[in-house]
Amino acid sequence: MEILKCEGVKKVYGSGSNQVVALNGIDLSVSKGEFVAIMGASGSGKSTLLHILGSVDKPTEGKVTIDGTDLSQLNQTQAAIFRRRKVGLVYQFYNLIPTLTVQKNILMPLALDKKKPNQEYFDKVVGALGISDRLQALPNQLSGGQQQRAAIARSLIYRPALLLADEPTGNLDQRNSKEIMDMLKLSNRNLEQTIILITHDEKVALEAERIITVEDGKIISDERREVKSLSSNG
Repeated sequence: MEILKCEGVKKVYGSGSNQVVALNGIDLSVSKGEFVAIMGASGSGKSTLLHILGSVDKPTEGKVTIDGTDLSQLNQTQAAIFRRRKVGLVYQFYNLIPTLTVQKNILMPLALDKKKPNQEYFDKVVGALGISDRLQALPNQLSGGQQQRAAIARSLIYRPALLLADEPTGNLDQRNSKEIMDMLKLSNRNLEQTIILITHDEKVALEAERIITVEDGKIISDERREVKSLSSNG
């Protein structure tokens, strides 16, 4: 089942001699449950693509459909609601609210909609991410890896159609980076979460089952690969 489709997506900034083409005709299809890495150097267009997929920005031309919704038809308010309910966002910097407990941070997207969490699913998410014993702590009482786990839990709590992870290990040491990648793979497999990971790091990209390389605003390769199971990673 197709969860994401980009058709002829182009993004142009500026005009005249100052015009910059950030994306130049992106065609992309992602199926439900895939774990995709989008890789490229700085300035390749991968971050622009992430912002468009996350409904933070709109393409100059082309169409993006996520879970049957044409993002171009959404106004600013509708886009914000869609983002909260349908697109989980995980950034390099965790963006946790420092005055709220881990539990309240995780449940924030539901609280904004005045919705009660599904306790069974909440327990499953925090259990899978290994933070069940840190729910009453404040963010500054957590390690960097634990804060990123909390941010991932928050992004998953609405059961989004798509989880977008923007350089999620960029602020972590090697051990915590491996743990976070293992957590994302767990989310992908155990929670059947569709994930698109944006990275410039080939080692991180190799954790995904599909690697898309972007250069000068175009997709230059799209490769599917076998990924080792978590157990065989040790």
